[in-house]
Amino acid sequence: MDAFPILSILTAIPLIGGFVLMAWRSATAEEARGAAITLSAIPLFLAVLLWQNFDPGTGDLQFVERHLWIPTLGIEYFVGIDGLSILMVLLCAIVVPMSIWASGLVRKNGSLHFGLVLLLQGGLFGTFTALSFFHWFIFWELSLLPAFFLIKFWGGPDRSRSATQFFIYTMVGSIGLLLAFMAMAMATGSFDFKVLAELGRSGELTAKLGETVSVWGLSGGQVTMMVFLGVFLGFAVKVPLFPFHTWLPSAYAEATSPTTMLLTGLMSKMGVYGFLRILLPIFPAQMAVMSTGLLWLAVLTIVASAFAAFAQRDLKRMFAYSSINHLGYCLLGIFAVGAGGGSGAAWGVEQAAALNGVLLQMFNHGLTAAALFCFVRFLEDRSGGLRGLGDFGGLRRIAPVFCGLMGISVFASLGLPGLNGFAGEFLIFKGVFSLAGWAAMLSTVGLLVTAVFLLTLLQRVFHGPLNERWAVLPDLSFRERLIVLPATVLMFLLGIYPQLAVGLVNQTVVEMVRQIQP
Repeated sequence: MDAFPILSILTAIPLIGGFVLMAWRSATAEEARGAAITLSAIPLFLAVLLWQNFDPGTGDLQFVERHLWIPTLGIEYFVGIDGLSILMVLLCAIVVPMSIWASGLVRKNGSLHFGLVLLLQGGLFGTFTALSFFHWFIFWELSLLPAFFLIKFWGGPDRSRSATQFFIYTMVGSIGLLLAFMAMAMATGSFDFKVLAELGRSGELTAKLGETVSVWGLSGGQVTMMVFLGVFLGFAVKVPLFPFHTWLPSAYAEATSPTTMLLTGLMSKMGVYGFLRILLPIFPAQMAVMSTGLLWLAVLTIVASAFAAFAQRDLKRMFAYSSINHLGYCLLGIFAVGAGGGSGAAWGVEQAAALNGVLLQMFNHGLTAAALFCFVRFLEDRSGGLRGLGDFGGLRRIAPVFCGLMGISVFASLGLPGLNGFAGEFLIFKGVFSLAGWAAMLSTVGLLVTAVFLLTLLQRVFHGPLNERWAVLPDLSFRERLIVLPATVLMFLLGIYPQLAVGLVNQTVVEMVRQIQP
């Protein structure tokens, strides 16, 4: 199967389908959604096929496609997947159909809306499979444009400002990435992530940057640190990491809930993926030098966002800050691994535990956060757009299925043992306690505050006296139950048997640890 260009086809189908759907301006809302669901089902089938044929026993790249693209610039078309990539491909293939189903019949420009969703999916697939900066960056930017228009055209009353803020923040980060990689390409003649990682580990990248890139008389080490900061900025904005997070709450709140499912479930993972695929392998020495500051930023991201979520009274803003909090644990694990400070088998085991937890947390958070915003959409549909913490009460009496299923997602987000959120956080803290104990201890404050605000949500919305305004609020329909069923099943499955995901990624993690250890 390696000779079959499955990764190119996986990326091309939603891209071509998106452009075709946008050109089909005469399509009704129902026709546009039906076409989008059909087109999104094909990548889901291909992703499952990849999973079935993926060999988890090796950390090497698989399904590799490599062709010379622009010979004069030394640019190749280079794609492939390992454990990290396949987990993100599977997540993207699951969440996008959920979002399309949850969108309902878009009343305004349905073909344009669903076409943009498919373009976004194509950009995500390209980002998670590309291994050379030139076309990786094309897909990275391609995912930005559909998200911007989905917020601006179909968002809430403050959608224009939120979309513009989102675009400017992420574009500034992209400029940092572009300048940094232009400097590295000028110094090394390569856009290949693997080649750059080898040069970075050996110290040759610093030497070449010092010889080639002359900036204000700075040394090679100082130039490399500037390049590192440019790459870091691009990914820190995307996750986002404190203090680059201020665009996120308004963007998530103003976007429609199905669009927010894509933003939090998938696009935020692009930043974490970049830290793992690019920053950590290429700049291990710079990560170690900056480790104390980076760990403090991760701790602040976890704790500050948890307190911010606790202060919210709008459900979407609460879940937006909760998303920052949960991704902060991923960054905590990455920065603790990058801090170095030890070697040997025991140290490598703790690094592997932390990174396995990060990858598991990425997948689990994508599922859980997408499901939570999907439930917010169901609530908005029934209440005329209301989503305030104080707008409801006692819903468990009249909508037990809705409250039960949403409660599962809330407890999964909280990290309840037996559900998918527990294993990833446990592995992260297991590793980080050994690698950077002070950061792990401070971050546990975020766990406590998260439990408080999520349990407060359950109490205020599901329990207490019934608000008579909602006495006839309908429970979930059969179609709505089907939308959240796959995510709910996976929450239990990965909670009881996390090895289903860890088994896919462990050899990739072992290889990553081997490469960054001195």
